[in-house]
Amino acid sequence: MSAGVEPLVSVLTPVYNGADYLEECIQSVLAQTYTNWQYVIVNNCSTDGSLEIAHRYAREEARIRVVSNEKFVRVNENFNIAFRAISSDSGYTKVVAADDWLFPECLEKMVALGVRHPSVAVVQAYRLQGVEVAGDGLPYPSTVVPGREICRLWLSGSGLSIFGHPSSVMYRSDIVRSTGAFFNESNLHADTEACLKYLARNDYGFVHQVLVFLRLRSGSLTSFSQQFETYLPRRLYDLTEYGPVYLTQDEQSRYIAEHLQRYYRYLAREVFRRRGADFWAFHRKKLAALGYPLSRMRVSAQALAFLLDLALNPKTTVTKLLRRL
Repeated sequence: MSAGVEPLVSVLTPVYNGADYLEECIQSVLAQTYTNWQYVIVNNCSTDGSLEIAHRYAREEARIRVVSNEKFVRVNENFNIAFRAISSDSGYTKVVAADDWLFPECLEKMVALGVRHPSVAVVQAYRLQGVEVAGDGLPYPSTVVPGREICRLWLSGSGLSIFGHPSSVMYRSDIVRSTGAFFNESNLHADTEACLKYLARNDYGFVHQVLVFLRLRSGSLTSFSQQFETYLPRRLYDLTEYGPVYLTQDEQSRYIAEHLQRYYRYLAREVFRRRGADFWAFHRKKLAALGYPLSRMRVSAQALAFLLDLALNPKTTVTKLLRRL
């Protein structure tokens, strides 16, 4: 790509009390080999020095702009404030969370794929998640897949590790500008939903290179999701909401039934971990909202099946339980 035709990339960092890692995040944007970008940092009423860090870098670099919220908002609302701040001239939008960072070639590689394939609306890449590489579900050398095909595979439970963290995704800016709220503010996994929503009429692109670092830390949304296994109600929501778009009615019904079976097996095992009231309230609320109220009888039946398996196969079952604990 010659300098005269490189599309502008709007880079976004919504931040709340991210001072510990924000400088590293900003420096990773400054270190990009791709230079035609503008960077918007949206401060969500931080109290730890994040705003001062952002303003210091904005004074030194004209491509950086700081937006400061007048009142504190929830995470996805802050993301939407950032999405609404992208340039009207930008061709692509790239999110990087305040405690993550981009490898130097991230924008260059992602934009190059998008420019080669204008039908691609969502570009992803491998991500280094702590010390492990994630997002490795799309076999090499597949780089462009029809959106409907990749969403169908995702909903079928194929095991593809594709839709992941917002920091690992680049969006074509026209789909971001097509709505006033790009992320569903009521959905903890709104980034996955955005892919399912906009890939019905667009293609999916993947760069087979580690381009993003995701930091795992206690207190983050990722750690909350792992602790409460929010991915289970997320998948049930995806199947309920987007199954009619990508699946036949029979497929949707079968996948929901199979997923509920896995969901209740998980809940039954959590009984023996003596999870607190907040854990059960979370799953009770999520299941009810999706039209599948929590069944104590079903949890009990799965717990009984687990105990029976323990009695008949003690070594195997205890090993599995210890892994979970």
